[in-house]
Amino acid sequence: MLLTSFALAALALALAWPVPILLARAQWPSRAPATALIVWQSIALAGGLSMIGAMLTYGLAPFGADLVNGLRGFAGELTAGALPVGANFSQMFALSGAILLSVHLLLSLVTTFVQAERSRRRHRQLVTLLSDPMPERPGTRLIDHAAPVAYCLPGTTRSVTVLSAGLIALLDEEQLRAVIAHETAHASQRHHLVLLAFRAWRRALPWFPIATRAHEAVAMLVEMMADDQARRAVSDAALVRSIVLVASESSGQVGSSTQQDSTRVPVPSAGSREAIVSTFDRQSALDRPLAADGPTAARRISRIVDARVPLSAFARGSATTCAVALIAVPTVLLLAPAFA
Repeated sequence: MLLTSFALAALALALAWPVPILLARAQWPSRAPATALIVWQSIALAGGLSMIGAMLTYGLAPFGADLVNGLRGFAGELTAGALPVGANFSQMFALSGAILLSVHLLLSLVTTFVQAERSRRRHRQLVTLLSDPMPERPGTRLIDHAAPVAYCLPGTTRSVTVLSAGLIALLDEEQLRAVIAHETAHASQRHHLVLLAFRAWRRALPWFPIATRAHEAVAMLVEMMADDQARRAVSDAALVRSIVLVASESSGQVGSSTQQDSTRVPVPSAGSREAIVSTFDRQSALDRPLAADGPTAARRISRIVDARVPLSAFARGSATTCAVALIAVPTVLLLAPAFA
């Protein structure tokens, strides 16, 4: 089982450093953002599985010839209160590390999900208090706010798109449809769940630079996917123009707070409308329509204007096959010896 541990450690190292760096620098993800998103998810899953699996198999080596028998042997020795001959400190340390890391990652995912859902419910309450429904646009609410604001609040059964009066005054009809189509794509494609998983990974391992790089890359990819959905509803020129207008209008209103998590909305202590409006004023700077800040907007506009040819079906299939293989390799290394 030591050979399996070393192989998994090598795979974990590759997925923690060179592979994600090469993917982040590659040009092809912008031509196939959905496929690139699958690859990023497989890297994260396979990397975590390899990291934990390497420590687990190394720690269980004295207890059995494979993972399944090692777990059985460890359970038996644990109840007997003794360790087998040959078990050393480094193996017990690795086994403890695998257990602690697994629990830490799971708790991070659960707490991130619970906090995001709680914040989303509070945000929906604020939106209900501050906005009015738009009968001509089902599922859309209007907030009387001068800043250009547009975002989609995902829900279990129904999502709500929120627009501001400032945004409607800024854009014409086609540009407004581009914004709505973009935000609706985020909700329909459940991008918030994808970002939540990578946010939990970054939160669990803040010292791990690849976790931050992966979160930033995935955030860009979901914006590109939403752009592609909007391009099916409006012309490329209208979408580009809407991004430019919103980015230029927001640049003077969005300060350093734009790096915060846009789902974190505090509930006002006072029940007055003035307190709620004050809370939304602070939040509105974070909910930039089309995520149109400087670097993000520039990359997305360049992608649309350059009219890059989409990745071929063969290339997308090859990338997807590699993504599946990334997950299959550590799974086979861990489980196959027990069934051989």
